[in-house]
Amino acid sequence: MERHRIFTTSFASVYPLYVHKAENKGRSKDEVDTIICWLTGYNRQTLQQQIDENSDFETFFAQAPQINPNVSKITGVICGYRVETIEDKLMQKIRYLDKLIDELAKGKAMEKILRN
Repeated sequence: MERHRIFTTSFASVYPLYVHKAENKGRSKDEVDTIICWLTGYNRQTLQQQIDENSDFETFFAQAPQINPNVSKITGVICGYRVETIEDKLMQKIRYLDKLIDELAKGKAMEKILRN
């Protein structure tokens, strides 16, 4: 089976789009970073290293210190797919991130986005 193109896409190339989407809706880069760190276990420094190294999504998630154990609480539709039923684990992680950024842009409270 052919690998999806997003797997080899540079995280650094998509990251500014996440920030732009959030800032357009009155949210901040800091909130985007908080969400990414919550999901992946990176801290701000190691997140910046991944961006600086131009890691692709596959590497970005493979090197993530720890995917948050509360990811199972992320449900809903993103890009026409229910995130909780996506079979490919890498694609599911990418869609979890997309879903969280969408929730941020839609004005959802950080406590709810981070499933606290």
